Amino acid sequence: MENKIDQKHKQKMQLLKSKVDASIAAATTKKGVGILLTGDGKGKSSSALGMALRSIGYGYKVGVVQFIKGAQASGEAIFFKDLYPSLTFYQMGTGFTWETQDRSKDIKAAQESWKVAEELLKDKSYHLVILDELTYMLSFKYLDEKQVLKALSSRPKNQSVVVTGRGGGKNLRDWADTVSEIKEIKHAFNAGIMAKKGIDF
Repeated sequence: MENKIDQKHKQKMQLLKSKVDASIAAATTKKGVGILLTGDGKGKSSSALGMALRSIGYGYKVGVVQFIKGAQASGEAIFFKDLYPSLTFYQMGTGFTWETQDRSKDIKAAQESWKVAEELLKDKSYHLVILDELTYMLSFKYLDEKQVLKALSSRPKNQSVVVTGRGGGKNLRDWADTVSEIKEIKHAFNAGIMAKKGIDF
């Protein structure tokens, strides 16, 4: 015989299940989704790459374009390079803009990287496209926002896209089906702790 605590828990879970089941039943639109991962906290790129692994696990084709990153080796680039032929991995390669201090060079690199991204966004064989740190390219006006939004909106119907980076602006948020903001509570770097291989890069 169930005690009162177990009974109460069971009733609570039954109510929760009915709500979840109703939400699942109401979700009838089948299409790729646009996801914006933003905010000042750590974990935006890591979350996006987790979705890449999830998609690869199902045998789907995935494309990743990393804006800003690439001046130094990253664990994800090393990992994906040879192991997963179903994944296209491209890095802009200039590193952070405060390191290059060369606006013209950065704009050229951003536009070349965007050409790679545009091709992925036109190719219906890609189940998932990740545009890592793209928001910075828009904030710095290295890329034309209208052109970017047009490409994102006119991609193949079943293709999903994840955009990461701080900010992004209202138009990008309006485009996205899902927007998650990662908030920084505290960060080791601010306490003088060095960035750690395998954790931060």
